[in-house]
Amino acid sequence: MPDGSGLLLTRGRRRAHTSPNAPRPAAGTAPLVALAAVFTLAQLVLVRPGLGLGWDEIVYVSQVTSHHPAAFFSAPRSRGVSLLVAPVASWSSSTVLLRVHLALLSGLALYLALRAWRGLFPTRVLVAAGAFYASLWVTLFYGPQAMPNHWVAIGALITVGSFLRYHADPSVRGALWGVVAGAALMAWMRPTDAVWVMVPLFVLALAGRRGRLLLASAAGLAAGAAEWVAEAYAGYGSLGARLAEASRIQGGLGWHMAVDDQLRSLGGRGLCRPCTGPMPHPVVTLWWFALPLLAAVGLVVAVRARRVLRTVLPLACATTAALPYLFMIGYAAPRFLQPAYALLAIPVADGLWHLVRKPAGQWRPGEGWRPAGRWRPAAAALVALALAGHLAVQLAVLAHTVDRNTESRRDWTRTAGELHRLGVRPPCLITGHEAIPVGYYTGCSSGETGGNNENTTVAEILRTADRVPVAALTGPGGVPPDYARPWPVHKISDLEVRIAPAPRQGASG
Repeated sequence: MPDGSGLLLTRGRRRAHTSPNAPRPAAGTAPLVALAAVFTLAQLVLVRPGLGLGWDEIVYVSQVTSHHPAAFFSAPRSRGVSLLVAPVASWSSSTVLLRVHLALLSGLALYLALRAWRGLFPTRVLVAAGAFYASLWVTLFYGPQAMPNHWVAIGALITVGSFLRYHADPSVRGALWGVVAGAALMAWMRPTDAVWVMVPLFVLALAGRRGRLLLASAAGLAAGAAEWVAEAYAGYGSLGARLAEASRIQGGLGWHMAVDDQLRSLGGRGLCRPCTGPMPHPVVTLWWFALPLLAAVGLVVAVRARRVLRTVLPLACATTAALPYLFMIGYAAPRFLQPAYALLAIPVADGLWHLVRKPAGQWRPGEGWRPAGRWRPAAAALVALALAGHLAVQLAVLAHTVDRNTESRRDWTRTAGELHRLGVRPPCLITGHEAIPVGYYTGCSSGETGGNNENTTVAEILRTADRVPVAALTGPGGVPPDYARPWPVHKISDLEVRIAPAPRQGASG
Protein backbone atom coordinates (compact mmCIF):
# COMPACT_ATOMS: atom_id res chain seq x y z
CA MET A 1 0.00 0.00 0.00
CA PRO A 2 1.58 3.32 -1.05
CA ASP A 3 2.32 5.94 1.55
CA GLY A 4 1.15 9.55 1.37
CA SER A 5 4.06 10.81 -0.72
CA GLY A 6 3.69 7.93 -3.15
CA LEU A 7 0.02 8.67 -3.53
CA LEU A 8 0.76 12.33 -4.30
CA LEU A 9 3.32 11.29 -6.91
CA THR A 10 0.83 8.91 -8.46
CA ARG A 11 -1.77 11.67 -8.67
CA GLY A 12 0.84 14.00 -10.14
CA ARG A 13 1.70 11.49 -12.85
CA ARG A 14 -2.00 11.02 -13.63
CA ARG A 15 -2.44 14.77 -14.06
CA ALA A 16 0.68 15.02 -16.21
CA HIS A 17 -0.75 12.55 -18.70
CA THR A 18 -4.14 14.00 -19.39
CA SER A 19 -6.48 11.68 -21.23
CA PRO A 20 -8.58 12.88 -24.13
CA ASN A 21 -11.68 12.64 -21.95
CA ALA A 22 -10.36 14.76 -19.07
CA PRO A 23 -11.37 18.42 -18.77
CA ARG A 24 -8.99 20.95 -20.25
CA PRO A 25 -7.84 24.07 -18.40
CA ALA A 26 -10.00 27.12 -19.03
CA ALA A 27 -8.75 29.46 -21.71
CA GLY A 28 -9.88 32.55 -19.84
CA THR A 29 -13.18 33.93 -18.66
CA ALA A 30 -12.99 37.47 -20.04
CA PRO A 31 -15.10 36.59 -23.13
CA LEU A 32 -17.75 35.09 -20.84
CA VAL A 33 -17.81 38.27 -18.76
CA ALA A 34 -18.23 40.34 -21.93
CA LEU A 35 -21.06 38.12 -23.11
CA ALA A 36 -22.86 38.42 -19.78
CA ALA A 37 -22.49 42.21 -19.87
CA VAL A 38 -23.92 42.42 -23.40
CA PHE A 39 -26.81 40.15 -22.39
CA THR A 40 -27.61 42.37 -19.41
CA LEU A 41 -27.45 45.55 -21.48
CA ALA A 42 -29.60 44.01 -24.24
CA GLN A 43 -32.35 43.20 -21.74
CA LEU A 44 -32.43 46.75 -20.42
CA VAL A 45 -32.40 48.31 -23.90
CA LEU A 46 -34.68 45.95 -25.83
CA VAL A 47 -37.22 44.92 -23.20
CA ARG A 48 -37.08 48.22 -21.28
CA PRO A 49 -37.32 48.41 -17.49
CA GLY A 50 -40.63 50.29 -17.62
CA LEU A 51 -42.55 47.23 -18.85
CA GLY A 52 -45.33 46.61 -16.34
CA LEU A 53 -45.72 43.33 -14.48
CA GLY A 54 -47.49 40.48 -16.26
CA TRP A 55 -50.12 38.15 -14.82
CA ASP A 56 -47.76 35.43 -13.53
CA GLU A 57 -45.26 38.01 -12.33
CA ILE A 58 -47.97 39.64 -10.25
CA VAL A 59 -48.65 36.35 -8.50
CA TYR A 60 -44.98 35.87 -7.60
CA VAL A 61 -44.19 39.48 -6.68
CA SER A 62 -47.36 40.03 -4.63
CA GLN A 63 -46.29 37.26 -2.24
CA VAL A 64 -43.46 39.37 -0.84
CA THR A 65 -44.48 42.98 -1.38
CA SER A 66 -46.07 45.09 1.32
CA HIS A 67 -47.65 47.42 -1.25
CA HIS A 68 -50.27 45.02 -2.66
CA PRO A 69 -52.36 42.14 -1.32
CA ALA A 70 -51.02 38.69 -2.16
CA ALA A 71 -52.68 37.04 -5.17
CA PHE A 72 -53.84 33.44 -5.12
CA PHE A 73 -50.89 31.04 -5.33
CA SER A 74 -51.90 27.88 -7.19
CA ALA A 75 -50.55 24.35 -6.73
CA PRO A 76 -48.03 24.20 -9.63
CA ARG A 77 -46.19 27.33 -8.53
CA SER A 78 -43.07 27.42 -6.38
CA ARG A 79 -41.86 30.31 -4.25
CA GLY A 80 -38.34 30.53 -5.66
CA VAL A 81 -39.18 33.53 -7.86
CA SER A 82 -40.83 35.32 -4.95
CA LEU A 83 -37.65 34.95 -2.90
CA LEU A 84 -35.56 36.04 -5.89
CA VAL A 85 -37.40 39.35 -6.16
CA ALA A 86 -37.79 39.88 -2.39
CA PRO A 87 -34.60 41.99 -1.99
CA VAL A 88 -36.33 44.70 -4.08
CA ALA A 89 -40.06 43.96 -4.02
CA SER A 90 -40.22 43.70 -0.22
CA TRP A 91 -39.53 47.44 0.18
CA SER A 92 -40.10 49.10 -3.21
CA SER A 93 -43.03 49.13 -5.62
CA SER A 94 -40.81 50.34 -8.48
CA THR A 95 -41.09 48.08 -11.53
CA VAL A 96 -38.04 49.76 -13.08
CA LEU A 97 -35.89 48.90 -10.08
CA LEU A 98 -37.16 45.33 -10.10
CA ARG A 99 -36.38 44.92 -13.83
CA VAL A 100 -32.84 46.25 -13.38
CA HIS A 101 -32.33 43.92 -10.41
CA LEU A 102 -33.44 40.89 -12.43
CA ALA A 103 -31.46 41.87 -15.55
CA LEU A 104 -28.27 42.17 -13.51
CA LEU A 105 -28.93 38.83 -11.82
CA SER A 106 -29.66 37.20 -15.19
CA GLY A 107 -26.38 38.39 -16.66
CA LEU A 108 -24.39 37.23 -13.63
CA ALA A 109 -26.18 33.88 -13.64
CA LEU A 110 -25.42 33.30 -17.33
CA TYR A 111 -21.72 33.93 -16.66
CA LEU A 112 -21.67 31.48 -13.74
CA ALA A 113 -23.59 28.85 -15.69
CA LEU A 114 -21.16 28.94 -18.62
CA ARG A 115 -18.19 29.03 -16.30
CA ALA A 116 -19.36 25.72 -14.85
CA TRP A 117 -18.41 24.19 -18.24
CA ARG A 118 -14.85 25.51 -18.24
CA GLY A 119 -12.38 22.87 -19.33
CA LEU A 120 -15.09 20.73 -20.93
CA PHE A 121 -15.24 22.80 -24.12
CA PRO A 122 -13.06 25.60 -25.53
CA THR A 123 -14.04 29.09 -24.47
CA ARG A 124 -15.10 29.95 -28.01
CA VAL A 125 -17.69 27.16 -27.89
CA LEU A 126 -19.02 28.35 -24.53
CA VAL A 127 -19.26 31.93 -25.78
CA ALA A 128 -21.10 30.79 -28.91
CA ALA A 129 -23.45 28.63 -26.83
CA GLY A 130 -24.17 31.49 -24.44
CA ALA A 131 -24.69 33.92 -27.31
CA PHE A 132 -27.14 31.57 -29.01
CA TYR A 133 -29.21 31.07 -25.86
CA ALA A 134 -29.03 34.73 -24.83
CA SER A 135 -30.08 35.97 -28.29
CA LEU A 136 -33.35 33.99 -28.37
CA TRP A 137 -36.27 36.39 -28.03
CA VAL A 138 -37.71 34.24 -25.26
CA THR A 139 -34.48 34.55 -23.22
CA LEU A 140 -34.20 38.30 -23.70
CA PHE A 141 -37.87 38.84 -22.93
CA TYR A 142 -38.03 36.73 -19.78
CA GLY A 143 -34.55 37.44 -18.44
CA PRO A 144 -35.63 40.62 -16.59
CA GLN A 145 -39.03 39.23 -15.65
CA ALA A 146 -40.12 37.57 -12.42
CA MET A 147 -40.60 34.17 -14.02
CA PRO A 148 -38.99 30.80 -13.18
CA ASN A 149 -38.05 29.19 -16.50
CA HIS A 150 -34.85 31.11 -17.26
CA TRP A 151 -33.62 30.24 -13.78
CA VAL A 152 -34.37 26.55 -14.31
CA ALA A 153 -32.27 26.82 -17.48
CA ILE A 154 -29.41 28.42 -15.55
CA GLY A 155 -29.62 25.73 -12.88
CA ALA A 156 -29.63 23.02 -15.54
CA LEU A 157 -26.44 24.39 -17.12
CA ILE A 158 -24.70 24.61 -13.75
CA THR A 159 -25.80 21.13 -12.71
CA VAL A 160 -24.90 19.27 -15.91
CA GLY A 161 -21.59 21.11 -16.37
CA SER A 162 -20.54 20.53 -12.76
CA PHE A 163 -21.64 16.90 -12.95
CA LEU A 164 -19.46 16.29 -16.01
CA ARG A 165 -16.45 18.02 -14.48
CA TYR A 166 -16.61 15.93 -11.32
CA HIS A 167 -17.32 12.76 -13.31
CA ALA A 168 -14.13 13.35 -15.33
CA ASP A 169 -11.99 14.39 -12.34
CA PRO A 170 -13.26 13.64 -8.79
CA SER A 171 -10.47 15.79 -7.35
CA VAL A 172 -12.42 18.88 -8.46
CA ARG A 173 -14.49 19.08 -5.27
CA GLY A 174 -15.94 22.47 -6.18
CA ALA A 175 -17.77 20.81 -9.04
CA LEU A 176 -19.61 18.58 -6.58
CA TRP A 177 -20.97 21.67 -4.83
CA GLY A 178 -21.92 23.01 -8.24
CA VAL A 179 -24.16 19.97 -8.71
CA VAL A 180 -25.81 20.67 -5.36
CA ALA A 181 -26.29 24.38 -6.09
CA GLY A 182 -27.59 23.90 -9.62
CA ALA A 183 -30.06 21.19 -8.65
CA ALA A 184 -31.27 23.27 -5.69
CA LEU A 185 -31.79 26.31 -7.92
CA MET A 186 -33.88 24.31 -10.38
CA ALA A 187 -36.02 22.73 -7.68
CA TRP A 188 -36.34 26.06 -5.90
CA MET A 189 -37.90 27.51 -9.06
CA ARG A 190 -39.89 24.55 -10.44
CA PRO A 191 -39.49 21.20 -8.64
CA THR A 192 -41.16 19.09 -11.32
CA ASP A 193 -38.98 20.58 -14.08
CA ALA A 194 -35.90 19.87 -11.97
CA VAL A 195 -36.82 16.20 -11.68
CA TRP A 196 -37.13 15.84 -15.45
CA VAL A 197 -33.74 17.48 -16.04
CA MET A 198 -32.07 15.30 -13.41
CA VAL A 199 -33.28 11.92 -14.70
CA PRO A 200 -30.25 11.25 -16.97
CA LEU A 201 -27.88 12.36 -14.20
CA PHE A 202 -29.39 9.91 -11.72
CA VAL A 203 -29.22 7.12 -14.31
CA LEU A 204 -25.56 7.82 -15.07
CA ALA A 205 -24.61 8.13 -11.40
CA LEU A 206 -26.34 4.83 -10.58
CA ALA A 207 -24.93 3.00 -13.59
CA GLY A 208 -21.40 4.21 -12.87
CA ARG A 209 -21.73 3.70 -9.11
CA ARG A 210 -20.77 7.29 -8.48
CA GLY A 211 -22.05 7.59 -4.93
CA ARG A 212 -20.95 11.17 -4.32
CA LEU A 213 -22.52 12.40 -7.54
CA LEU A 214 -25.73 10.55 -6.69
CA LEU A 215 -25.77 12.02 -3.19
CA ALA A 216 -25.02 15.55 -4.42
CA SER A 217 -27.78 15.36 -7.05
CA ALA A 218 -30.32 14.07 -4.54
CA ALA A 219 -29.26 16.56 -1.86
CA GLY A 220 -29.58 19.53 -4.20
CA LEU A 221 -32.97 18.39 -5.44
CA ALA A 222 -34.21 17.81 -1.89
CA ALA A 223 -32.90 21.14 -0.61
CA GLY A 224 -34.56 23.12 -3.37
CA ALA A 225 -37.89 21.27 -3.20
CA ALA A 226 -38.15 21.08 0.61
CA GLU A 227 -40.35 24.16 0.97
CA TRP A 228 -42.65 23.07 -1.89
CA VAL A 229 -43.08 19.61 -0.36
CA ALA A 230 -43.68 21.02 3.13
CA GLU A 231 -46.28 23.39 1.70
CA ALA A 232 -47.92 20.44 -0.05
CA TYR A 233 -48.54 18.71 3.27
CA ALA A 234 -49.54 21.92 5.05
CA GLY A 235 -51.89 23.25 2.38
CA TYR A 236 -53.05 20.20 0.42
CA GLY A 237 -52.75 17.31 2.87
CA SER A 238 -50.07 15.39 0.98
CA LEU A 239 -47.56 15.61 -1.83
CA GLY A 240 -49.76 13.44 -4.03
CA ALA A 241 -52.73 15.76 -3.49
CA ARG A 242 -50.73 18.80 -4.56
CA LEU A 243 -49.42 17.02 -7.64
CA ALA A 244 -52.96 15.98 -8.53
CA GLU A 245 -54.22 19.55 -8.12
CA ALA A 246 -51.32 20.86 -10.18
CA SER A 247 -52.19 18.36 -12.92
CA ARG A 248 -55.84 19.47 -12.87
CA ILE A 249 -54.90 23.14 -13.19
CA GLN A 250 -52.63 22.30 -16.13
CA GLY A 251 -55.47 20.56 -17.91
CA GLY A 252 -54.67 17.01 -16.83
CA LEU A 253 -51.15 15.77 -17.50
CA GLY A 254 -51.02 12.82 -19.85
CA TRP A 255 -50.56 12.17 -23.54
CA HIS A 256 -50.93 15.44 -25.43
CA MET A 257 -49.26 16.31 -28.71
CA ALA A 258 -48.12 19.87 -28.01
CA VAL A 259 -45.36 20.16 -30.63
CA ASP A 260 -47.62 22.20 -32.92
CA ASP A 261 -48.67 24.33 -29.95
CA GLN A 262 -45.05 25.16 -29.22
CA LEU A 263 -44.52 26.11 -32.85
CA ARG A 264 -47.50 28.48 -32.73
CA SER A 265 -46.13 30.10 -29.58
CA LEU A 266 -42.79 30.93 -31.25
CA GLY A 267 -44.38 33.94 -32.91
CA GLY A 268 -44.38 35.78 -29.59
CA ARG A 269 -47.37 34.37 -27.75
CA GLY A 270 -46.66 34.33 -24.02
CA LEU A 271 -49.30 31.67 -23.35
CA CYS A 272 -50.97 29.57 -26.02
CA ARG A 273 -54.08 28.25 -24.19
CA PRO A 274 -56.11 27.29 -26.10
CA CYS A 275 -53.51 27.18 -28.84
CA THR A 276 -55.45 28.02 -31.97
CA GLY A 277 -54.81 30.23 -34.96
CA PRO A 278 -52.32 30.02 -37.82
CA MET A 279 -48.71 29.01 -37.56
CA PRO A 280 -46.08 31.78 -37.62
CA HIS A 281 -44.25 32.46 -40.87
CA PRO A 282 -41.80 29.60 -41.60
CA VAL A 283 -38.83 31.95 -41.21
CA VAL A 284 -39.83 32.39 -37.53
CA THR A 285 -39.78 28.65 -36.83
CA LEU A 286 -36.84 27.63 -39.03
CA TRP A 287 -34.32 27.79 -36.19
CA TRP A 288 -36.45 25.39 -34.17
CA PHE A 289 -36.09 22.68 -36.80
CA ALA A 290 -32.38 23.42 -37.26
CA LEU A 291 -31.64 22.80 -33.57
CA PRO A 292 -31.75 18.98 -33.62
CA LEU A 293 -29.75 18.87 -36.87
CA LEU A 294 -26.99 21.06 -35.45
CA ALA A 295 -27.04 19.07 -32.21
CA ALA A 296 -26.51 15.92 -34.30
CA VAL A 297 -23.49 17.56 -35.93
CA GLY A 298 -22.16 18.33 -32.47
CA LEU A 299 -22.62 14.69 -31.50
CA VAL A 300 -20.69 13.49 -34.56
CA VAL A 301 -17.88 15.91 -33.68
CA ALA A 302 -17.84 14.56 -30.12
CA VAL A 303 -17.63 10.95 -31.29
CA ARG A 304 -14.70 11.73 -33.55
CA ALA A 305 -12.93 13.66 -30.80
CA ARG A 306 -13.54 10.86 -28.26
CA ARG A 307 -15.47 13.06 -25.82
CA VAL A 308 -18.94 11.62 -26.24
CA LEU A 309 -20.23 11.90 -22.68
CA ARG A 310 -19.88 15.67 -22.37
CA THR A 311 -22.08 16.04 -25.46
CA VAL A 312 -24.51 13.18 -24.92
CA LEU A 313 -25.39 14.16 -21.35
CA PRO A 314 -26.64 17.70 -22.11
CA LEU A 315 -28.52 16.29 -25.09
CA ALA A 316 -30.17 13.68 -22.86
CA CYS A 317 -31.07 16.24 -20.17
CA ALA A 318 -32.45 18.62 -22.81
CA THR A 319 -34.61 15.80 -24.15
CA THR A 320 -36.06 14.84 -20.78
CA ALA A 321 -36.61 18.53 -19.93
CA ALA A 322 -38.60 19.04 -23.14
CA LEU A 323 -40.64 15.82 -23.10
CA PRO A 324 -43.42 16.90 -20.70
CA TYR A 325 -43.96 20.17 -22.54
CA LEU A 326 -44.01 18.56 -25.97
CA PHE A 327 -46.05 15.44 -25.23
CA MET A 328 -47.72 15.67 -21.82
CA ILE A 329 -49.48 19.04 -21.61
CA GLY A 330 -52.37 20.42 -23.60
CA TYR A 331 -51.10 23.96 -24.14
CA ALA A 332 -47.83 25.79 -24.72
CA ALA A 333 -45.65 28.73 -23.77
CA PRO A 334 -42.25 29.33 -25.38
CA ARG A 335 -40.60 29.83 -21.98
CA PHE A 336 -41.39 26.22 -21.01
CA LEU A 337 -38.54 25.00 -23.24
CA GLN A 338 -35.86 27.42 -22.04
CA PRO A 339 -33.98 24.71 -20.06
CA ALA A 340 -33.89 22.53 -23.17
CA TYR A 341 -32.64 25.41 -25.33
CA ALA A 342 -29.88 26.24 -22.83
CA LEU A 343 -28.62 22.65 -22.71
CA LEU A 344 -28.86 22.17 -26.48
CA ALA A 345 -26.83 25.33 -27.00
CA ILE A 346 -23.59 23.58 -25.96
CA PRO A 347 -23.51 20.79 -28.59
CA VAL A 348 -25.08 23.14 -31.17
CA ALA A 349 -22.26 25.65 -30.69
CA ASP A 350 -19.70 22.86 -30.91
CA GLY A 351 -21.26 21.69 -34.17
CA LEU A 352 -21.28 25.21 -35.63
CA TRP A 353 -17.59 25.70 -34.87
CA HIS A 354 -16.84 22.41 -36.57
CA LEU A 355 -18.71 23.54 -39.68
CA VAL A 356 -16.62 26.70 -40.05
CA ARG A 357 -13.23 25.29 -39.10
CA LYS A 358 -11.36 22.31 -40.46
CA PRO A 359 -9.75 20.44 -37.55
CA ALA A 360 -6.01 19.98 -37.89
CA GLY A 361 -4.70 19.41 -34.40
CA GLN A 362 -3.71 16.68 -32.00
CA TRP A 363 -3.72 15.67 -28.35
CA ARG A 364 -0.56 16.62 -26.51
CA PRO A 365 0.36 15.04 -23.16
CA GLY A 366 -0.40 17.38 -20.32
CA GLU A 367 -2.06 19.93 -22.63
CA GLY A 368 -5.06 18.12 -24.09
CA TRP A 369 -6.44 18.95 -27.53
CA ARG A 370 -4.47 21.68 -29.28
CA PRO A 371 -6.51 22.73 -32.31
CA ALA A 372 -4.82 24.29 -35.28
CA GLY A 373 -7.92 24.51 -37.39
CA ARG A 374 -8.09 26.32 -40.68
CA TRP A 375 -11.05 28.44 -41.64
CA ARG A 376 -13.46 27.17 -44.27
CA PRO A 377 -14.34 30.47 -46.01
CA ALA A 378 -17.51 29.26 -47.77
CA ALA A 379 -18.89 27.47 -44.72
CA ALA A 380 -17.99 30.37 -42.45
CA ALA A 381 -19.78 32.83 -44.73
CA LEU A 382 -22.92 30.67 -44.88
CA VAL A 383 -23.00 30.13 -41.12
CA ALA A 384 -22.45 33.85 -40.50
CA LEU A 385 -25.27 34.73 -42.90
CA ALA A 386 -27.61 32.21 -41.27
CA LEU A 387 -26.81 33.48 -37.78
CA ALA A 388 -27.35 37.09 -38.85
CA GLY A 389 -30.75 36.15 -40.27
CA HIS A 390 -31.59 34.21 -37.13
CA LEU A 391 -30.69 37.20 -34.94
CA ALA A 392 -32.78 39.55 -37.09
CA VAL A 393 -35.82 37.26 -36.76
CA GLN A 394 -35.38 36.93 -33.00
CA LEU A 395 -35.13 40.70 -32.54
CA ALA A 396 -38.20 41.28 -34.73
CA VAL A 397 -40.27 38.81 -32.70
CA LEU A 398 -38.95 40.35 -29.49
CA ALA A 399 -39.94 43.88 -30.55
CA HIS A 400 -43.43 42.69 -31.50
CA THR A 401 -43.79 40.81 -28.20
CA VAL A 402 -42.61 43.75 -26.09
CA ASP A 403 -44.98 46.16 -27.85
CA ARG A 404 -47.98 43.88 -27.45
CA ASN A 405 -47.28 43.18 -23.78
CA THR A 406 -46.61 46.84 -23.05
CA GLU A 407 -50.02 47.75 -24.46
CA SER A 408 -51.88 45.01 -22.57
CA ARG A 409 -50.31 46.13 -19.29
CA ARG A 410 -51.19 49.73 -20.04
CA ASP A 411 -54.78 48.53 -20.47
CA TRP A 412 -54.69 47.17 -16.92
CA THR A 413 -53.31 50.51 -15.71
CA ARG A 414 -56.09 52.42 -17.49
CA THR A 415 -58.72 50.06 -16.08
CA ALA A 416 -57.31 50.59 -12.60
CA GLY A 417 -57.47 54.36 -13.07
CA GLU A 418 -61.13 54.16 -14.11
CA LEU A 419 -61.95 51.95 -11.13
CA HIS A 420 -60.34 54.50 -8.85
CA ARG A 421 -62.49 57.17 -10.45
CA LEU A 422 -65.58 55.05 -9.74
CA GLY A 423 -64.64 54.80 -6.09
CA VAL A 424 -62.95 51.38 -6.06
CA ARG A 425 -59.89 52.13 -3.97
CA PRO A 426 -57.85 50.08 -1.47
CA PRO A 427 -58.87 48.29 0.56
CA CYS A 428 -61.10 46.68 -2.07
CA LEU A 429 -61.83 43.42 -3.90
CA ILE A 430 -61.84 42.64 -7.63
CA THR A 431 -63.45 39.49 -8.99
CA GLY A 432 -64.25 38.11 -12.43
CA HIS A 433 -62.41 38.65 -15.73
CA GLU A 434 -58.64 39.20 -15.26
CA ALA A 435 -59.21 39.82 -11.55
CA ILE A 436 -55.60 39.07 -10.57
CA PRO A 437 -53.82 41.64 -12.80
CA VAL A 438 -56.56 44.28 -12.57
CA GLY A 439 -56.70 43.79 -8.80
CA TYR A 440 -52.93 44.26 -8.50
CA TYR A 441 -52.86 47.43 -10.61
CA THR A 442 -55.84 48.79 -8.66
CA GLY A 443 -54.28 47.89 -5.31
CA CYS A 444 -57.13 45.52 -4.47
CA SER A 445 -57.34 41.91 -3.42
CA SER A 446 -58.55 39.47 -6.09
CA GLY A 447 -61.01 36.64 -5.67
CA GLU A 448 -62.54 33.91 -7.81
CA THR A 449 -65.40 31.54 -7.00
CA GLY A 450 -64.40 28.98 -9.62
CA GLY A 451 -61.74 27.95 -12.11
CA ASN A 452 -58.02 27.50 -11.58
CA ASN A 453 -57.73 30.49 -9.23
CA GLU A 454 -60.69 29.67 -6.98
CA ASN A 455 -59.99 31.13 -3.56
CA THR A 456 -63.29 32.44 -2.20
CA THR A 457 -67.08 31.93 -2.15
CA VAL A 458 -70.10 34.01 -3.14
CA ALA A 459 -71.03 34.40 0.52
CA GLU A 460 -67.57 35.73 1.34
CA ILE A 461 -67.70 38.21 -1.55
CA LEU A 462 -71.06 39.55 -0.36
CA ARG A 463 -69.78 39.87 3.19
CA THR A 464 -66.74 41.74 1.89
CA ALA A 465 -69.03 44.10 -0.05
CA ASP A 466 -70.53 45.21 3.29
CA ARG A 467 -67.12 46.49 4.36
CA VAL A 468 -65.12 47.61 1.32
CA PRO A 469 -65.69 48.39 -2.40
CA VAL A 470 -66.15 45.28 -4.55
CA ALA A 471 -66.13 45.21 -8.37
CA ALA A 472 -67.09 42.27 -10.62
CA LEU A 473 -65.56 42.37 -14.11
CA THR A 474 -67.10 40.73 -17.16
CA GLY A 475 -65.05 40.34 -20.33
CA PRO A 476 -66.27 40.55 -23.93
CA GLY A 477 -68.98 37.97 -24.50
CA GLY A 478 -68.94 36.97 -20.85
CA VAL A 479 -71.90 36.51 -18.51
CA PRO A 480 -71.89 38.36 -15.18
CA PRO A 481 -72.27 36.27 -12.01
CA ASP A 482 -75.78 36.05 -10.59
CA TYR A 483 -74.86 37.77 -7.34
CA ALA A 484 -73.58 40.86 -9.22
CA ARG A 485 -76.46 41.31 -11.68
CA PRO A 486 -78.33 43.85 -9.47
CA TRP A 487 -75.21 46.00 -9.01
CA PRO A 488 -74.80 49.23 -11.03
CA VAL A 489 -72.98 48.55 -14.29
CA HIS A 490 -70.28 50.68 -15.93
CA LYS A 491 -68.30 50.33 -19.17
CA ILE A 492 -64.52 50.48 -19.13
CA SER A 493 -63.16 49.83 -22.62
CA ASP A 494 -64.53 46.39 -23.56
CA LEU A 495 -65.26 45.42 -19.94
CA GLU A 496 -68.52 45.54 -18.03
CA VAL A 497 -67.84 46.54 -14.44
CA ARG A 498 -70.47 45.97 -11.76
CA ILE A 499 -69.73 47.71 -8.49
CA ALA A 500 -71.42 46.68 -5.29
CA PRO A 501 -73.48 49.38 -3.54
CA ALA A 502 -71.50 51.44 -1.07
CA PRO A 503 -70.92 49.69 2.25
CA ARG A 504 -73.57 50.41 4.85
CA GLN A 505 -72.85 53.20 7.29
CA GLY A 506 -71.48 51.83 10.49
CA ALA A 507 -70.45 48.48 9.03
CA SER A 508 -67.51 47.03 10.87
CA GLY A 509 -64.12 47.19 9.13
